[in-house]
Amino acid sequence: MEKSRFLKAQWKNLLMLNYEVDPEILKPYLPAGTVLDTWQGKTLMSMVGFMFLDTHVLGIKWPFHVNFEEVNLRFYVKYFDGKLWKRGAVFVSEIVPKSIIAFIANNLYQEKYTALPMRHSIKLLEDNTEFIYEWKLKGIWNKLGATVSNQFEDIKPGSPEEFIFEHYWGYNQISKVKTTEYQVEHLSWQIAEVKDYVFEADIKTLYGDAFVPYLTVKPYSAFFANGSDISVRMGEKILVDSAPPLSLVL
Repeated sequence: MEKSRFLKAQWKNLLMLNYEVDPEILKPYLPAGTVLDTWQGKTLMSMVGFMFLDTHVLGIKWPFHVNFEEVNLRFYVKYFDGKLWKRGAVFVSEIVPKSIIAFIANNLYQEKYTALPMRHSIKLLEDNTEFIYEWKLKGIWNKLGATVSNQFEDIKPGSPEEFIFEHYWGYNQISKVKTTEYQVEHLSWQIAEVKDYVFEADIKTLYGDAFVPYLTVKPYSAFFANGSDISVRMGEKILVDSAPPLSLVL
């Protein structure tokens, strides 16, 4: 039986800078029952910036919480439900500008949201567009952005873009034996070439020392998608006998 929809919105202008990391640093964040999902043997994390637009929570447009930015850090997992493998994402951190959004997400889905001042800009150029997402931490504006081609195309099956963008499940760690699973629904997005990028952030304060060596170097890849309407269904609890070892990567 399908779960009822918790959230409906548009996710637009999704920028993802993807970094290769040591799988050991993800061990504390790996939800019970999941295993790491890799791309050609590489364990990847993504710094993601995008817009939430026309947001409805439980069918309601909450005043002043309809359109806002989000920046998050995520990695990729699989979960076998007894019949098939589900490809999903796990969030290390999510930043939004509204404290009530962080409160609801953290309590209902055991997410890791933080509320900080945020802003964004879109600058139209001759053949490209510049997208910038910013958040203020300790009085300093951190930045994630890119210059992107105005030409879009479909995601090709089996491509690295498909691996990064085509995840329709989310998994959150509750305990060593319990995980929350939720389903995300949207059309396959179109992508555009990233011509240049910028990422300036206080990695140590945001994510801890372990992530500094991996998020302060050139990204493995940089992708941009136009986005679409999305729906997030209510979460479901998964109880497992024990968490799989980190070495079990499919």
